Amino acid sequence: MRIAIGADHGGFDLKQELKVFLSSQGHEVEDVGAHRLEPTDDYPDFTLAVAKIVANRGAERGIMICGSGVGASVAANKVKGVRASVCHDTYSAHQGVEHDDMNVLCLGARIVGLELAWELAAEFLAANYSGEERHQRRLDKVLDMEDHLG
Repeated sequence: MRIAIGADHGGFDLKQELKVFLSSQGHEVEDVGAHRLEPTDDYPDFTLAVAKIVANRGAERGIMICGSGVGASVAANKVKGVRASVCHDTYSAHQGVEHDDMNVLCLGARIVGLELAWELAAEFLAANYSGEERHQRRLDKVLDMEDHLG
C-alpha cells in the first residue's frame, strides 16, 4: 500500500522509526516532511501535505504525527475527501476504517510509544471499509455535509 506520512517537530522521531517499520512491512512510504528536526515548524503544513496526497489519491492512506495527534486531526479534516482521526488504541485504528472509511491516522508522539505506534499503524493499514448499509448510509451523510457545509 502507498502511504503518505508526515510529522512536525513533536512527531519527527516517531515518524523516522515508523517509516522503517512500514517499509519493512512492504508498504511504499512517501515522507512529506519534516525532513529535519526544526523546533519551530508547524503541524498544519505537514498535515496539509499528507491530506492533499490522500485526497488526490496519490496514496491510499496517510499517517500524520504531532505531539498529541489532535491538531493534525483537526487540520486534516479540513481537506475535502479526508476522514482523519486521532487514534491511540488499536480498536479505534481499525474500526475507524471499517465503519467510517477513515483514510488518515493521526498519532500523538507524546502519547504513544514506538511499539504501540507500530500496532496502531498495522491495524489501520490492515483494515478495510465494510460498506455495510448502515455504515454507507452514515458515510453518505458525512460526505453530504462535506459537500454542502464547507
